[in-house]
Amino acid sequence: MKTFQLNAEARTDLGKKAAKELRKNNLIPVVLNGGSIIELPFAGTLKPGEKIIEISNGKGIITTDLVVKAEDVRKLVYTPDIFAIELTVNGEKRNAVLKDIQFHPVKDNILHIDLLEVFDNKPVTIEVPVKLEGHAEGVKAGGKLTLSMKKIKVKAVYTQIPERVVINVDSLGLGKTMQIGDLHFEGLELVNAKNAVVCAVQLTRAARGAQANAQ
Repeated sequence: MKTFQLNAEARTDLGKKAAKELRKNNLIPVVLNGGSIIELPFAGTLKPGEKIIEISNGKGIITTDLVVKAEDVRKLVYTPDIFAIELTVNGEKRNAVLKDIQFHPVKDNILHIDLLEVFDNKPVTIEVPVKLEGHAEGVKAGGKLTLSMKKIKVKAVYTQIPERVVINVDSLGLGKTMQIGDLHFEGLELVNAKNAVVCAVQLTRAARGAQANAQ
């Protein structure tokens, strides 16, 4: 994946009113998830912006509330590309990927961002863009190649996740589909349902006519 440099500051003033005030100043509330799992009760010291979310069995996870400038995340958000984010929080370096974005339902501006902290030894699940390459046999026979899934979910250590998944369609025949279960990429686990259709060569009127004439 490409890398994206992002500066953030710890956010300690929480709540809807505080978040609304941030947005007025072109700032965006952010939550960094996926932090350290700790035993409860916690005996350590939390850094500014950090809080503990109880999960189960006497364990909790540390998340971090942050704030970023809206202008700093435009090239991260408004793009089909995916990035490994090199996050700097008050001088401390952390690695993350984009998990979720909340947009205003009318204005379409960004209301909130969720990031997921990533590590070299811990797999993450992320959606990766699909790119088709080659010239399908079915297209040569008059069919139309269609892409049903623009992104597929993969699971891997973030350093092994590619910018896009490239699928060769040379052998895809007329009226045939390519499903998740047909695909294999070294180092990646595909998370979508195995019978989910990624792409297909659909019959066109011309192809149907050619088939009828051939019979």
